Amino acid sequence: MEAFLLSAGVIFLAELGDKSQLMAMAFAARYRFWPVMIGITGATLLVHAGSVFIGRVAATALPVDAINLAAGAAYLGFAVWTLRGDELGDEDQARATRVGRWAVLAIGTSFLLAELGDKTMLATITLGATHEPIGTWLGSTAGMVLADALAVGAGSVLATRVAPRTIARVAAASFVIFGLLLAYEGVRGLLGA
Repeated sequence: MEAFLLSAGVIFLAELGDKSQLMAMAFAARYRFWPVMIGITGATLLVHAGSVFIGRVAATALPVDAINLAAGAAYLGFAVWTLRGDELGDEDQARATRVGRWAVLAIGTSFLLAELGDKTMLATITLGATHEPIGTWLGSTAGMVLADALAVGAGSVLATRVAPRTIARVAAASFVIFGLLLAYEGVRGLLGA
């Protein structure tokens, strides 16, 4: 349960202001709520299963303290990435506006491609290396789907009440805290303290 809750929270924060959340808003303007959410959920389940697997493989090949140190550094990088922000590129925008009979498949494929190498995928790999895999997979999926549902269902309301920059700052501060804690654990373990 701890892995589920931590992963859900971390990925929810990572997803705020991310390009896939922007894609969710774009798809919501074109398609109904449920096809968008089904496509997002399917793609997220696949990407995060692969991410957790990669994290578990790394965990068996590397010492825990080195993983914690690398994970701490990764979270600090995610903080910078979050502050820098994300935008939909022309290719992502084109995917979001395509018309087709198979909306769920088009949405799911677009999300799958958008998430490859994205910060939420990298954060899930990091979580998968340091936490229980099934809870991490389900938690990271729940966090991302919840954040994207927020974008689809309430994006316009949130945008009128909370500045996007404020959301990014809160998410970045959370990454800094997680990063420093993990780096501290890694350094402490490597020094034998």
